[in-house]
Amino acid sequence: MTLFLASVTNEAEADTAIAGGTDIIDFKDPAKGALGALEPQTLRRAVAHVAGRRRTSAVTGDLPMDPQTLIRAVDDIASTGVDYVKIGLFDDQRRASCIEALSGPGNKFKLIGVVFADETVDVSIVDQLAVAGFHGAMIDTARKGGGRLLSRRDPVWLSALVERCRRNGLMAGLAGSLEPPDVPRLLPLQPDILGFRGALCAKGERTAKLDPRAISLLRDLIPSDARDRRPKDGEEDRVDYRLLVGRGYAVEPTDGASRTDRIFVRDFVVPVHIGAYRSEHQATQRVRFNVEAFVQRGTHAPTDLRDVLSYDVITDAIRRIVAEGHVELAEVLAERVAGAVLGQPRVAKVVVRVEKLDIGPAAVGVEITREKTAEAAILRHPAPAASSESSG
Repeated sequence: MTLFLASVTNEAEADTAIAGGTDIIDFKDPAKGALGALEPQTLRRAVAHVAGRRRTSAVTGDLPMDPQTLIRAVDDIASTGVDYVKIGLFDDQRRASCIEALSGPGNKFKLIGVVFADETVDVSIVDQLAVAGFHGAMIDTARKGGGRLLSRRDPVWLSALVERCRRNGLMAGLAGSLEPPDVPRLLPLQPDILGFRGALCAKGERTAKLDPRAISLLRDLIPSDARDRRPKDGEEDRVDYRLLVGRGYAVEPTDGASRTDRIFVRDFVVPVHIGAYRSEHQATQRVRFNVEAFVQRGTHAPTDLRDVLSYDVITDAIRRIVAEGHVELAEVLAERVAGAVLGQPRVAKVVVRVEKLDIGPAAVGVEITREKTAEAAILRHPAPAASSESSG
């Protein structure tokens, strides 16, 4: 399950984030930079105010890559009682020595090493963090306003980072000026944490106050176990049918109209290592993808991202599959794409056409149709009994 992290500045914002259903309360001062830190005394009061209602984290600040400076900062922040201590690991020749020096605190506290998408960084840094006893790794952006995470690193690179964390037993977090449309693109990577600040604020300005409506939108876009709980005594037993459709439950229309919309990607051409001949192992070939996904819809016209399936999810899946390496058969490639698209809860059926364009005067390839069986839908999305959609 991916956890929803909200960066907040004080106790009042923490209460707003908790009321909106966030999973982790992350304390920072956005006016001081990407990882601006609260004063330890202020942070201690804020953590005490949360009082265990949510897990908490806090940043050590935008500090120079000096081992002793970082060790002192970690000790100060950890003493406040936060669950996770986030440490900025900037692009500096001393970064490796800083990670090594933190192996002592790493064995006492849950340290999260934060690297930056707009700086030089390799996924192999995860191995260093694991050796030093870190609890997790997170990628962010150092220069706010300089581009979102997905404009700096593509889903293939981010997927490799998450997988490297998974192999090392570390939590993997993704952040960096993320916006609501980024969520459905990042969820297939299965990160442990998605972190937000600007997207939670009025007009997307990270130094503004939190906007409860923005929190609600993101909460509904990120799956949460909390939404499947039974309502407490006195709570209204309500069901948001739009969200049920978004999670893959079939909602029968009453007007006799079709239950699905068709999302398509047409003429998407990428270089692919494909082919059974030895000569085809030497270079990439142009392959054209056409994909149609039949998506379960609700009983009202779409109004926001909770009502739709982004076509970016389809193109991102194709890029990740192509990046996995050589594929001998177009049929295998088509099956993998179909499986990835059908893995989306909303998708009931998919048509995938894969065409090799460099074989000769004509395009050649395969087209397949795959549907989600009723049994698979039930196993994948068991209907909740008397569930409340509240995420509090």
